[in-house]
Amino acid sequence: MMTNPLTSRRPDTLGIHNGRLADCPKAANSVCSQADDDAHYVAPLDPGQRSKTELMKRLQTALAGCEDAEIVTAAEDYVHAECRSTLFGFVDDLEFLWSEEEGVCHVRSASRLGGTDLGKNRARVEKLRMLLEGWGFCE
Repeated sequence: MMTNPLTSRRPDTLGIHNGRLADCPKAANSVCSQADDDAHYVAPLDPGQRSKTELMKRLQTALAGCEDAEIVTAAEDYVHAECRSTLFGFVDDLEFLWSEEEGVCHVRSASRLGGTDLGKNRARVEKLRMLLEGWGFCE
């Protein structure tokens, strides 16, 4: 697959900043469970009766099974994956951050380019949520 120079550079806003994931840009091309507005908000992943370790391990298993996703960083409390579109090679960043205080896993999915994602990032998060629900998570 060819690398698209416009989408291959990782944003410097990725990662954990003061215990939070990055804010969503004003454009309609991202979702985050820590967003303060309805347009960008998506619910965090709730492990139910499972442990943080189990949830984070299952997330990595699910991402490894996705053809378009590649895990870039995997730590105890944080996972970052790049999701690449097949046709044009556009990259979306998918991040997960465990919050010990809240007992949930926050999620952020954001396109690197464009003014809209046509709902792709929200659909990706909800697809992962459904998969995890099938495994007994996200109750």
